[in-house]
Amino acid sequence: MDKWMLIDGNSIIYRAFFAMPPLTNSAGLHTNAVFGFTTMLLKLLADEKPTHVLVAFDAGKQTFRHEGYTEYKGGREKTPTELSEQFPVLKELLRAFGIAQYELSGYEADDIIGTMTKMADDAGVEALVITGDKDMLQLASEKVTVAITRKGITEVEHYSPAAINERYGLKPLQIIDLKGLMGDASDNIPGIPGVGEKTALKLLHEFGTVESVLENSGSLKGKMKEKVEEHKESALMSKKLATIYREVPLDKGAAEIRYEGYEDATLAEALRKLEFKSLIERLDLGAAGGSGAAAPAAELNIAVIASEKDESVLNELLAALNGGAEHGLYIEAIGENPHQAEVLGLSAALEHKVYVLAFETLKQPFAEALRTWLADADKPKLGFDMHKAELALGWQDVVLRGTAFDVQLASYLLDPTDASLSLTGMCERYGLPGVPSDEAVYGKGAKFKVPDAETLCQHLATKADAVRRIAPLQQADLEKSGMHKLNAELEQPLAIVLAGMERQGIQVEMSELEKLGSELERNLAEIMSSIYRLAGVEFNINSTKQLGDILFEKLGLPVWKKTKTGYSTDAEVLERLEPYHEIVPLILHYRSLAKLQSTYVEGLLKEIRQQTGKIHTYYRQTIAATGRLSSQFPNLQNIPIRLEEGRKIRKAFVPSEPGWYILAADYSQIELRVLAHISGDERLKEAFIHDMDIHTKTAMDVFGVAADQVDSNMRRSAKAVNFGIVYGISDFGLSQNLHITRKEAAAFIEQYFDVFKGVRKYMDDIVAEAREKGYVTTLQERRRYLPDIKASNFNIRSFAERTAMNTPIQGTAADIIKLAMVHMDETLRERKLKSRMLLQVHDELVFEVPEEELELMKELVPAVMAGAIKLDVPLKADVNYGVNWYEAK
Repeated sequence: MDKWMLIDGNSIIYRAFFAMPPLTNSAGLHTNAVFGFTTMLLKLLADEKPTHVLVAFDAGKQTFRHEGYTEYKGGREKTPTELSEQFPVLKELLRAFGIAQYELSGYEADDIIGTMTKMADDAGVEALVITGDKDMLQLASEKVTVAITRKGITEVEHYSPAAINERYGLKPLQIIDLKGLMGDASDNIPGIPGVGEKTALKLLHEFGTVESVLENSGSLKGKMKEKVEEHKESALMSKKLATIYREVPLDKGAAEIRYEGYEDATLAEALRKLEFKSLIERLDLGAAGGSGAAAPAAELNIAVIASEKDESVLNELLAALNGGAEHGLYIEAIGENPHQAEVLGLSAALEHKVYVLAFETLKQPFAEALRTWLADADKPKLGFDMHKAELALGWQDVVLRGTAFDVQLASYLLDPTDASLSLTGMCERYGLPGVPSDEAVYGKGAKFKVPDAETLCQHLATKADAVRRIAPLQQADLEKSGMHKLNAELEQPLAIVLAGMERQGIQVEMSELEKLGSELERNLAEIMSSIYRLAGVEFNINSTKQLGDILFEKLGLPVWKKTKTGYSTDAEVLERLEPYHEIVPLILHYRSLAKLQSTYVEGLLKEIRQQTGKIHTYYRQTIAATGRLSSQFPNLQNIPIRLEEGRKIRKAFVPSEPGWYILAADYSQIELRVLAHISGDERLKEAFIHDMDIHTKTAMDVFGVAADQVDSNMRRSAKAVNFGIVYGISDFGLSQNLHITRKEAAAFIEQYFDVFKGVRKYMDDIVAEAREKGYVTTLQERRRYLPDIKASNFNIRSFAERTAMNTPIQGTAADIIKLAMVHMDETLRERKLKSRMLLQVHDELVFEVPEEELELMKELVPAVMAGAIKLDVPLKADVNYGVNWYEAK
């Protein structure tokens, strides 16, 4: 039996945007609303099993309703750009799902859905409407059920005519009369001023319709009679505005909205683009997609080296490699974390033959010459993800040195928004013989299994051959795009520097972490005691239900949000409740400390490697589209330092040698200095050249006051705008940060641009340049293509424009600290210093330093960092040291 599901696209994506925490992909695109919408959609498809699906959208701001009432929806604020840029993304994803979508100029999504439900009624077909708008209740009928979203995004409440009668004592069509009397502030429908839902329901229970209420106004008393009679026209107009039009001239019907399901490969590719990994796993799409465009797999001449009997074959390979033959090298290390990865084998592809050997074979005495070649830094090697391979082999006492070209790094530089960077994808882009995905060969999750030896050898050989074929094509592309130098002199050397830092690791005192854990437990116990005292009863603070009962029933605090199971006590709700009761900040503090305890104290204790007593993180160069490094396993860039208790975690990070020190050097406002250089703005340059506090200087210029008149609020506002400009902040984003209205935020941003005219000119010029060239670059020629910069869709184009403004700033800042790391490594080696570079944390470098080198390093590190690149304003690095990382602040 057919079942139609009709979704109010605008309503649901709005709900999702405000219900979900901020979320962006590596390209900087906001995706929280699309993620929330998709999560709800998947649940609905599973629960409702519709045969037909349609998502309806508003086509624009003007509809036929504006013809009679120009103020219709006039009170609504402009859609935040963080949301508006997600509409085209959602529509593209719906196409990947194979789901129909309609919009029609002059009409709203409500009208399209209303027309479709009329079709369903006429055909006797069951239909379900999904919306967050109670106006839609007027569509309910014997065949049509309206499901209203709750405060969250995955739960809905179904309304049949019977349910509407039970809830409101009305028939579905009387919902229109209800809106006519009480109005709707969200749509700027006036209704009768002073008449709320309670009064409107009372009137309708007595008289039935707006018209009947007006006809019988004489029987009303006092002010109610005056209101009704004075606002008769308003009530009638409001009813008309609230009436969903069900005769939209649609040229589509049941056939066009039939849902046949999705193609795995198409949906997998769309979800990968958005980096919705959890949804890919949930739908078991890991092995789907990514195979259509590649050429068929090549027939390879594979030589397997399995034992001493194959020594002549090994010598044949070594003669070619030592002779400088062009090759492709692939080392198979299973597992995302290279410090724990299992090395399965090695393959080396020459023009006419591919050589493969298992890792156990590589460790044999007869393969010593091959291990020598791997360890020789003067023997250039072309491979894939050699950074990970170097670490994985290193933990197995096999040295890898001399990487000259890494196709994964090159692929990232050529397209930093490509989330996969797999050999499979690279072959597709270049139309080369295909490489099966790892999921197809090994399986996934619980189904993961190393295949038989023959299959594994074939897979490794195919990968090495792909590296050999891809490398020269990428080298040509890097030359053509001007990024050959960036790869050869920055990214590739940096990979080697990072591997050295990661293998070195940083010493962690387990006893200090345990001590901090005990201190946190005491603090948590004290806070719990205070919470219980204020609540007047002991309860489980971690229980949402129990906490909700305390806050909203026992203490009577205002309810901000409810879920299917009760009151919401999420962070947003608690932050809003802070001014209402002293228990709320204690609960927030309790949660912060509990997270520190579980995630950072207990979490870091698990990451200490027994063999070394150290934590060994892993820096990824190929994650962030801006060029920033990403720390993983564990993420040491994310240790919270806003709370003193969080900063204390750094006490556990100590030198690995007795009598040594931890030294930390942090770039001062590097992105704003880059902005001053790139924009050439004289006011910004003046502030940095004269070493002024940039936020105070900004506040002085924007507010037109002297330095001694800048108060803390002025400086805080200036700081928010300074950093917001770098990240392309909107009036919505700034209003959220400063807790001011969007109008005030927009005025502040405009005021900033009026003062810093060079910044405004830079923003205009870089967008024009991007439109002309199709890309923007950093000072080091790191390129980011912007295919949507000329898009006809405003939201897509706007996102590309903001990316054009931000990338040269953020990308150059990322390049600068990378350059500093490469130069610092060279300096330490050239001077034969014992000091070691251990960590990079955003704009900070962390070292361990022997006492006899301390004074030298205090001068040398900031000097090398300041000299990483020449700008029109000075680069500055603040340096501190101590017996642990906490003291080096």
